This record gives sequence, structure tokens and C-alpha cells, in this order.
Amino acid sequence: MRIIGNIDHPSLKISVFKNEGRTSVKFETAQYEQTFKLGDDERFSTVEGVQKMVDASMVEQVLQGFQLMHSARLESMARSFPVKTEDVFEEII
Repeated sequence: MRIIGNIDHPSLKISVFKNEGRTSVKFETAQYEQTFKLGDDERFSTVEGVQKMVDASMVEQVLQGFQLMHSARLESMARSFPVKTEDVFEEII
């Protein structure tokens, strides 16, 4: 897999990949990533073609997906590793 280009965005890293004729676009934040596999569709064979698909509406939906991923992570951590109140506050004598 090789990077064929990037799409500029102020808060996301957006990379376009090519692997054996298939194209993918990956959206990344510091903690999460989402990848869309676009296949070998000729419309997405160039970075410019992928840029047409990655419009403001798609980016907004990707950002919402990151929010859902973050919520799922926090909820899972709270279930798996509950915080006990005696662990939160240090005992003062």
C-alpha cells in the first residue's frame, strides 16, 4: 500500500492510498482513524477524484463518527475499570 496524496483539513489528517489498483481514504485524529475502501472504481483512481467525494458533508459525518467512537471508548473503560471513590481522594490525616 502506498500513499498517493493527502487532502488538506484543519483538524484531520486525510490520506489517500493505492493498493493493487484499489483506492482507500483514511481520516485520522490523534486517537482514532476511519478508513473508507473505495475499490478499483475509476472515479477514485486519483487524489482529485477522491477529493470530489470528500466534501464538507462527508467530513462532518466522519467527525460525528469520531465522537461516537470516543463515547464508546469512554463508556467501555468506565465499565471495565470503574473508579472507586476511595481511589479518587487521598486520605488526609
